[in-house]
Amino acid sequence: MQIELEQLGLKSAKAKAIVRQLDKIKKAEQVWEFLVSKVFKNTQPFAIQRIIYEKVYAEWNHEKSGPPPAWTPSEETIKESNIQKVLNELKLQNYDDLYSWSINEREKFWNYTVKKLKIKLHKKYKRVFSGTPQHPNWLVGAKLNIADSCFMAPAQKTAIIFQSEGRKNKINKMSYGELKKLSCQVANGLRENGFVEGDRVGIAMPMTAESVAIYLGIVMAGCAVVSIADSFAPDEIATRLRISNAKAVFTQDHIIRSGKKLPMYEKVVAANPEKIIVLPSERALVLTGRANTIYWDKFLSKKKTFKSLPSDPNEITNVLFSSGTTGDPKAIPWTHVTPIKCAADGFFYHDVHAGDILTWPTNLGWMMGPWLIYATLINKGTIALYYGAPTGREFGEFVQRAKVNVLGLVPSIVKAWRNTDCMKNLKWDKLKLFSSTGECSNVDDYLFVMSLANYKPVIEYCGGTEIGGGYVTGTVVQKASPSTFTTPALGLELVILDEKNHDTNFGELYLVPPSIGLSQELLNKNHDEVYFHGSPARQDGKILRRHGDEVEKLPGGYWRAHGRADDTMNLGGIKVSSAEIERTLNYVDGVSETAAIAVTPPGGGPSLLVIFAVLKNERENQNLLKEKMQNRIREKLNPLFKIQDVKIVDSLPRTASNKIMRRALRQKV
Repeated sequence: MQIELEQLGLKSAKAKAIVRQLDKIKKAEQVWEFLVSKVFKNTQPFAIQRIIYEKVYAEWNHEKSGPPPAWTPSEETIKESNIQKVLNELKLQNYDDLYSWSINEREKFWNYTVKKLKIKLHKKYKRVFSGTPQHPNWLVGAKLNIADSCFMAPAQKTAIIFQSEGRKNKINKMSYGELKKLSCQVANGLRENGFVEGDRVGIAMPMTAESVAIYLGIVMAGCAVVSIADSFAPDEIATRLRISNAKAVFTQDHIIRSGKKLPMYEKVVAANPEKIIVLPSERALVLTGRANTIYWDKFLSKKKTFKSLPSDPNEITNVLFSSGTTGDPKAIPWTHVTPIKCAADGFFYHDVHAGDILTWPTNLGWMMGPWLIYATLINKGTIALYYGAPTGREFGEFVQRAKVNVLGLVPSIVKAWRNTDCMKNLKWDKLKLFSSTGECSNVDDYLFVMSLANYKPVIEYCGGTEIGGGYVTGTVVQKASPSTFTTPALGLELVILDEKNHDTNFGELYLVPPSIGLSQELLNKNHDEVYFHGSPARQDGKILRRHGDEVEKLPGGYWRAHGRADDTMNLGGIKVSSAEIERTLNYVDGVSETAAIAVTPPGGGPSLLVIFAVLKNERENQNLLKEKMQNRIREKLNPLFKIQDVKIVDSLPRTASNKIMRRALRQKV
C-alpha cells in the first residue's frame, strides 16, 4: 500500500504513517472510508486510486457480501435524509420495514406519499385507488392540475439556473414567480391562438428555461405535451406528430452544440406540422418563416395570470414515446397522476430537499426531461440547465459555479469524461450525489466518476417511460457499490423469472401492479397485449406485468441490470427497437436484409450497436457499407445512434417461425 500512496504524491514518511494507521483498522469498508476522507483528492491519479480500491477489498467475500461498497452513508447523512425522517414519522425501524409496508399496504403508502409531497388538489379524493391491478383508478373523485404543484415554493426562490454554451461567466436565474408568469403567458397564448382543452401540442427543442415554461403552460391550459427529442430526424418528428395528432409544435431556430449551429426549425418544417411556434436560440430570429409559423414574441400573451384547468386525474398531460419491438414507437400517455411518481422518486431516492439544485443532461423528448421538472419543482428545488454539450469541461465548470447538489448522468457521458480527463481539478464540493439512468453502467467508469467528487454515491436508477420513474434504485441510507442498485422502488414489488418461468436471481423482470406511474393505455397499440398478455400466472394469485429488462439479484442486497431481454435496445440512454433500425437500414443500396443487435462490452457498460447485413449481389467494402448505414441512420432515425461494427453474412439465423435468432448473432461478435 505504501508504494501506491507515494504514487498519489505523498511523501514516504507520510505514506508510512498512513499505512500504520490503516493496519489498526479491521474492516475493509472503514479502511476505504479513511482513505477517502483523509487521503484522496481529485487531483491525484484515478488509476492509482483504483488499484488501492482493489487492494483494500482483496479479501472481500463477494459470494457472501456482494460487490464491495465505495461509499457508506454517515450517521449525519442518514439522520438528515428524507427517508429517515419518514421512518421517524411512521415509527418504523429501518428501510426494509418501509419497503415491506409500501408493497403490503399500497393504498396507505400512496396516500401518505401524496400528502407528504403536498400535491395541490382542486377537489379532494375519496380514496387512493379502486379497480383492478392492471387498470386502477387513482385519486378517485379528485380534481387537480399537476402543474399547480410545481409552484408551491415561495415566488422569490430560484426555480431555474441556466447558462448558454460559451458564456462561462453568465449564469442566469429564473424565480418561481417568473416561471409561473411565463407559464401563464404560454397558457393564455394557447387560448388566444385557438387551442382548446385536450389539444396535443409538441415540443421539439432543447431543455431550456423557456421549454420548461412551455411544458407547464401546456399542462395548465388543459392540453397535452407531445414529447419530441431535438436529435430526431424529420421523419421521426413527423411520426410522433402523426401518432399523437398534434395540433402544433414549439421549436427554436437552431441548437448550439460545441460551437456549431445545428438546424432545428428546418427539421420541424420538413416534418410538416399544422402549426409551428418558433423561438430564437439567441437574441433574435433569423429565418424564413412559413405561413403556418407563429413567432414567439407574437404568440406569447401579455396576460401573466392564468387559472389552471382542473382535470380528472386520468386526463392525459403528456404523450411520450418508447420503442416497441415492431413498427411505430409506443405512444405512452402520462396523466396528472404520473408526475407524483417522479416527485416521489426524487424525494425518496435522490433525497431532494427544498432549495437543492439538480441538473441532468436531457430534454423533453425523453422521460427524464419531464421527470426533472416534476422531481425538482414539486420538491421545491432548483433545476440547473446548461445549453450545450455535457461532455466537455465547460459543463463541469457550470456544475461547479451553479453549486449543483444532484448531478444526473448517462454512462456514455461518464465514459467521455474519463477518456478526455476533462473534469480534472474541479471542485464539486456542493455535490451530495450523482444519479445514473438510461443504460447499463461500467464499474470502472462509475468508480471514476465518484472520485471526481471525493467519492460521493451514484444513485443508480432504472425504470421506464411506462413506469413514470424507476423500478429499482439506490438510496442515501444504503451503501453504494458502483454500477449496482440497492432496492426495488417503494410501492413496487419485483419478480425475476427464468426461461421456464421459475423464480430466479438472474432473468427477466416482471412488475407486480398496481403503482402510481404505471401506464394503463397506449395510443397506438393494445396496452394489455404489450404488458400483460402471455405473462406467467402466479400460484399466489399476483398478476405480473412484463417490463423486458434482464436483472440479477446479487448477494448483500444488491441488484444489477443487464439490459433488455426483448428486441429493444438502449443506445446512449435512448430506447430503440431492432425493427426500427433494420427497417431504416434495409433501404441502403445493395442490402438485402439486416439484423441489429446490442452487445455489452467485456467490462460492462453502455450497449454497442452491431449490424449483421446480407447483401444482394457483390460483397461491398465493409467500411464503405458502415459509412452508408451510419448516414442513413443520421438522416432518417437519430444521429446519436452510432454503429460499432458491421458484419457481412450470407444469411441470418432464424427460428422455425422465421424470427431472427439474436442470441446466436451475439455469440458471433
